Amino acid sequence: MSKIAVVTGANSGLGLVTATELARQGMHVVMAVRNTAAGAEAARGIAGDVEVRELDLASLASVHAFAAKLAADHPAIDLLVNNAGAVLLGPRRTTADGFELHLGTNMLGHFALTGLLLGNLAAAPAARVVSLSSITHKNAHLDFDDLMFERGYRASPAYGRSKLATTVFGFELDRRLRATGSPVISTLAHPGLTRTNLTPRAWEHQGRRGRIIARAGLLMTQSVEQGTQPQLRAATGPGVRGGQFFGPAGWWETRGPVTEAKASREATDPAVGKRLWTVAEELTGVSYR
Repeated sequence: MSKIAVVTGANSGLGLVTATELARQGMHVVMAVRNTAAGAEAARGIAGDVEVRELDLASLASVHAFAAKLAADHPAIDLLVNNAGAVLLGPRRTTADGFELHLGTNMLGHFALTGLLLGNLAAAPAARVVSLSSITHKNAHLDFDDLMFERGYRASPAYGRSKLATTVFGFELDRRLRATGSPVISTLAHPGLTRTNLTPRAWEHQGRRGRIIARAGLLMTQSVEQGTQPQLRAATGPGVRGGQFFGPAGWWETRGPVTEAKASREATDPAVGKRLWTVAEELTGVSYR
């Protein structure tokens, strides 16, 4: 029987390359996408065993519906790649549940999804959860007094905050899985600076380091295929341990071969992880207990 892999945001970019490679390796890949028409079009180009299912991470109702049907159809899930992400460059927007869109989609939606599927993941012999971080997390800070960026909103810092929250989640999930003796492991990855038309603009407000990278533009980026390698290592690499974080080895972790990445101090702080976890459970109504 084929292993079951779930990839969110699998209809384009990093998610599509990930889904394609996992299918090539013989996995049955569930392409979890907001736009099923786009997902079906992308699936036609994949040589392998794939299915397309609707998932809008900006709606907890959609997350619950997706997880319930998937859990019933696939009692054991071997891999969950939390890849999908919102990247906005305009005014502040919110999810269906009133969360700031970056945080609600990139972290809270995946937090709820992972919790709802944890029993199915634990039913597989050696399941993995991969959380997709970003180097923008290094310049971000979680302001728990204004987590939803209701004051002084700017899109790029809000994105960075959501990726810091995602990174904190990945490390805290690892700590909790270890503490309970779960067979599931939590790993993390970031793609460096991949070659998309949004990349330079998305970095403009990430501080001095980000502005330098933005000005370097496309010369500093790598292809989506190269950018996908860290999350593929986290997802399928032999000997990977819980809590390992992979990214590019090159300049400022923007590009290059895969290596173990360095997370910010805040991202790995157990106190921050515990606090964010409590907030996430309260906001989403999903408990991992």
